[in-house]
Amino acid sequence: MLRKDRSVRAGLIRDRVGDIRRLEAKIARVEEMIEAKLPASGTTLTELVGIGPVLAAKILGEVGDPSRLRSKAAFAMWSGTAPLEASSGMTKRHRLNRGGNRQLNYALCVMALARLRTAETQAYMARQKAEGKSSREVMRNLKRHLANIVYRRLVADFKRFGQAA
Repeated sequence: MLRKDRSVRAGLIRDRVGDIRRLEAKIARVEEMIEAKLPASGTTLTELVGIGPVLAAKILGEVGDPSRLRSKAAFAMWSGTAPLEASSGMTKRHRLNRGGNRQLNYALCVMALARLRTAETQAYMARQKAEGKSSREVMRNLKRHLANIVYRRLVADFKRFGQAA
Protein backbone atom coordinates (compact mmCIF):
# COMPACT_ATOMS: atom_id res chain seq x y z
CA MET A 1 0.00 0.00 0.00
CA LEU A 2 2.90 2.36 0.82
CA ARG A 3 4.71 1.49 -2.41
CA LYS A 4 1.91 2.86 -4.57
CA ASP A 5 1.55 6.05 -2.54
CA ARG A 6 3.67 8.90 -3.97
CA SER A 7 2.82 11.52 -1.36
CA VAL A 8 5.43 13.39 0.63
CA ARG A 9 4.31 11.63 3.80
CA ALA A 10 4.78 8.19 2.22
CA GLY A 11 8.24 9.21 0.99
CA LEU A 12 9.24 10.28 4.50
CA ILE A 13 7.93 7.02 5.92
CA ARG A 14 9.92 5.03 3.36
CA ASP A 15 13.05 7.00 4.31
CA ARG A 16 12.48 6.28 8.00
CA VAL A 17 11.93 2.58 7.37
CA GLY A 18 15.18 2.48 5.40
CA ASP A 19 17.00 4.25 8.25
CA ILE A 20 15.59 1.79 10.78
CA ARG A 21 16.69 -1.18 8.68
CA ARG A 22 20.23 0.22 8.33
CA LEU A 23 20.46 0.88 12.06
CA GLU A 24 19.18 -2.61 12.90
CA ALA A 25 21.85 -4.10 10.64
CA LYS A 26 24.53 -1.95 12.30
CA ILE A 27 23.33 -2.96 15.78
CA ALA A 28 23.46 -6.62 14.77
CA ARG A 29 27.06 -6.21 13.54
CA VAL A 30 28.11 -4.50 16.78
CA GLU A 31 26.44 -7.23 18.86
CA GLU A 32 28.33 -9.86 16.85
CA MET A 33 31.59 -8.02 17.49
CA ILE A 34 30.87 -7.86 21.23
CA GLU A 35 29.98 -11.54 21.33
CA ALA A 36 33.21 -12.43 19.50
CA LYS A 37 35.43 -10.38 21.82
CA LEU A 38 33.75 -11.22 25.14
CA PRO A 39 35.53 -14.58 25.68
CA ALA A 40 38.87 -12.74 25.74
CA SER A 41 37.77 -11.02 28.96
CA GLY A 42 37.50 -14.36 30.76
CA THR A 43 34.07 -13.53 32.16
CA THR A 44 31.44 -16.06 33.10
CA LEU A 45 28.69 -13.45 33.52
CA THR A 46 26.84 -14.83 30.50
CA GLU A 47 26.26 -18.05 32.42
CA LEU A 48 23.93 -16.17 34.76
CA VAL A 49 20.25 -16.16 33.86
CA GLY A 50 19.30 -12.81 32.35
CA ILE A 51 22.75 -11.71 31.18
CA GLY A 52 23.62 -11.94 27.51
CA PRO A 53 26.81 -10.83 25.77
CA VAL A 54 25.80 -7.17 25.42
CA LEU A 55 24.71 -6.85 29.04
CA ALA A 56 27.87 -8.63 30.22
CA ALA A 57 29.99 -6.21 28.18
CA LYS A 58 28.08 -3.27 29.68
CA ILE A 59 28.68 -4.55 33.22
CA LEU A 60 32.37 -5.21 32.55
CA GLY A 61 32.77 -1.77 30.98
CA GLU A 62 31.12 -0.01 33.89
CA VAL A 63 32.86 -1.96 36.66
CA GLY A 64 36.35 -2.32 35.23
CA ASP A 65 38.53 -3.74 38.02
CA PRO A 66 36.22 -5.23 40.66
CA SER A 67 39.01 -5.38 43.24
CA ARG A 68 38.68 -1.60 43.72
CA LEU A 69 35.31 -2.22 45.38
CA ARG A 70 35.86 -3.31 48.96
CA SER A 71 32.70 -5.40 49.44
CA LYS A 72 29.39 -6.50 47.99
CA ALA A 73 27.75 -3.72 50.01
CA ALA A 74 30.01 -1.14 48.33
CA PHE A 75 29.12 -2.65 44.94
CA ALA A 76 25.42 -2.45 45.80
CA MET A 77 25.74 1.19 46.84
CA TRP A 78 27.71 2.03 43.70
CA SER A 79 25.16 0.24 41.48
CA GLY A 80 22.25 1.98 43.19
CA THR A 81 20.73 -1.24 44.54
CA ALA A 82 21.50 -0.71 48.22
CA PRO A 83 18.33 0.31 50.03
CA LEU A 84 18.20 3.64 51.77
CA GLU A 85 16.43 3.91 55.10
CA ALA A 86 13.27 6.00 54.92
CA SER A 87 11.91 5.37 58.38
CA SER A 88 9.75 7.78 60.30
CA GLY A 89 8.87 7.41 63.94
CA MET A 90 7.85 3.83 64.65
CA THR A 91 7.59 2.92 60.96
CA LYS A 92 10.70 1.15 59.67
CA ARG A 93 11.04 0.97 55.91
CA HIS A 94 13.53 1.35 53.08
CA ARG A 95 13.31 3.04 49.74
CA LEU A 96 14.98 2.69 46.37
CA ASN A 97 18.38 4.27 46.00
CA ARG A 98 18.19 6.63 43.01
CA GLY A 99 21.91 7.33 43.11
CA GLY A 100 24.85 5.27 41.96
CA ASN A 101 25.84 4.20 38.48
CA ARG A 102 22.61 4.30 36.45
CA GLN A 103 24.00 2.17 33.62
CA LEU A 104 24.94 -0.59 36.03
CA ASN A 105 21.57 -0.26 37.74
CA TYR A 106 19.89 -0.59 34.34
CA ALA A 107 21.83 -3.78 33.62
CA LEU A 108 20.71 -5.27 36.94
CA CYS A 109 17.13 -4.21 36.23
CA VAL A 110 17.18 -5.96 32.84
CA MET A 111 18.58 -9.05 34.55
CA ALA A 112 15.81 -8.91 37.16
CA LEU A 113 13.11 -8.55 34.51
CA ALA A 114 14.49 -11.54 32.62
CA ARG A 115 14.55 -13.58 35.81
CA LEU A 116 10.91 -12.78 36.54
CA ARG A 117 10.08 -15.38 33.90
CA THR A 118 11.68 -18.19 35.89
CA ALA A 119 9.71 -20.34 38.33
CA GLU A 120 12.24 -19.78 41.11
CA THR A 121 11.92 -15.99 40.93
CA GLN A 122 8.14 -16.15 40.63
CA ALA A 123 8.03 -18.25 43.80
CA TYR A 124 10.28 -15.68 45.51
CA MET A 125 7.95 -12.88 44.41
CA ALA A 126 4.92 -14.78 45.73
CA ARG A 127 6.60 -15.39 49.12
CA GLN A 128 7.58 -11.74 49.45
CA LYS A 129 4.12 -10.50 48.51
CA ALA A 130 2.58 -12.95 51.00
CA GLU A 131 4.69 -11.23 53.65
CA GLY A 132 2.97 -7.97 52.73
CA LYS A 133 5.66 -6.39 50.57
CA SER A 134 4.76 -4.32 47.54
CA SER A 135 5.92 -5.15 44.02
CA ARG A 136 8.41 -2.28 44.18
CA GLU A 137 9.89 -3.54 47.43
CA VAL A 138 10.20 -7.04 46.02
CA MET A 139 11.91 -5.73 42.87
CA ARG A 140 14.31 -3.67 45.00
CA ASN A 141 15.16 -6.76 47.07
CA LEU A 142 15.62 -8.84 43.92
CA LYS A 143 17.95 -6.28 42.36
CA ARG A 144 20.02 -6.17 45.55
CA HIS A 145 20.25 -9.97 45.56
CA LEU A 146 21.31 -9.96 41.89
CA ALA A 147 23.90 -7.27 42.63
CA ASN A 148 25.43 -9.63 45.20
CA ILE A 149 25.48 -12.48 42.66
CA VAL A 150 27.06 -10.32 39.95
CA TYR A 151 29.66 -8.95 42.38
CA ARG A 152 30.69 -12.44 43.52
CA ARG A 153 30.96 -13.58 39.90
CA LEU A 154 33.02 -10.52 38.91
CA VAL A 155 35.45 -11.04 41.79
CA ALA A 156 35.78 -14.78 41.10
CA ASP A 157 36.37 -14.16 37.39
CA PHE A 158 38.92 -11.46 38.15
CA LYS A 159 40.83 -13.74 40.52
CA ARG A 160 40.70 -16.67 38.10
CA PHE A 161 41.61 -14.63 35.04
CA GLY A 162 44.26 -12.66 36.94
CA GLN A 163 45.99 -15.89 38.00
CA ALA A 164 45.86 -17.30 34.47
CA ALA A 165 47.34 -14.17 32.91
